[in-house]
Amino acid sequence: MLRYLIGKKGQMSQTFDNEGKRIPVTTIETGDCYIVDIKKNPLNGRVYFVLGFQKAKHVTKPIKGILDKAGIPVALRCFREYPAGDSISDIVTEGNKKMVTAGEFTYRVGDKISASDLFKEGDVINVTGTSKGKGFQGVVKRHNFRGGPRTHGQSDRERAPGSLGQTTTPGKVYKGKRMAGRMGNERITVRNLVVISVSGTEMTVKGLVPGFKNAVLEITNKTA
Repeated sequence: MLRYLIGKKGQMSQTFDNEGKRIPVTTIETGDCYIVDIKKNPLNGRVYFVLGFQKAKHVTKPIKGILDKAGIPVALRCFREYPAGDSISDIVTEGNKKMVTAGEFTYRVGDKISASDLFKEGDVINVTGTSKGKGFQGVVKRHNFRGGPRTHGQSDRERAPGSLGQTTTPGKVYKGKRMAGRMGNERITVRNLVVISVSGTEMTVKGLVPGFKNAVLEITNKTA
C-alpha cells in the first residue's frame, strides 16, 4: 500500500478536542499530487513509486516528456521516490501504463492521489520538511547558551561563547564544537503527529510541522 504523500504547509491554527482541551493544529494541502512512475530496482527487486507535486510555470523538455508519457496534464516541479513496500512485488503493464496491486488497492501511473485516499482521522504520521532559515546566529540563540555575567567589567561579553577549552594539547578545536554559525534551513522530521481530520485534498494534523507557509512537506503514514 502507498504510505507516502507530498503536500504543502497551510494555515496554523488551534482547535478543541473532545475533552475541551485546546490543541495547536496545522493544515496540509495535498492537491496536485500524481504517480509519475513505478520502478523496480533490479538489485533488490523492490518496487518504488515516483510522486510529483506542485504546479510549475515552466518545465524542461525531459520532464515534460516524462509527464506526457504518464498522461499527467499538469506541469509538476517537485519529485520524490518512495518504496512501495514488501507486499508489492510485480509491475503489470496495462495498455501503455504501469500498474501495481496491493491487496484491494490498485495504483496506476498518472493517478492523482490526495489525503483522503491514504489517510483517515486518528492516523499517526511523520512529516518531513525544511526548517526556516535564520541566517548566521550567535551561540545564545543557536545553542541556548546562558552568556556571561554583566558585572565586573564584562559589559562586552554578555552574549559571547566563552573559552573554547583547548590549550597546547591538542592545540585545536574539536569538530562539532557548539559555536556561532548558520541556523535553520535543515531537513527536519517531526514524528508521531496525529491526524485530526481529512477532507478531500486537505488534512489537519495535531501539532506543528517544519517550514514556512506553502513549504513542501513529505508525509509518511505510520499506521498503514
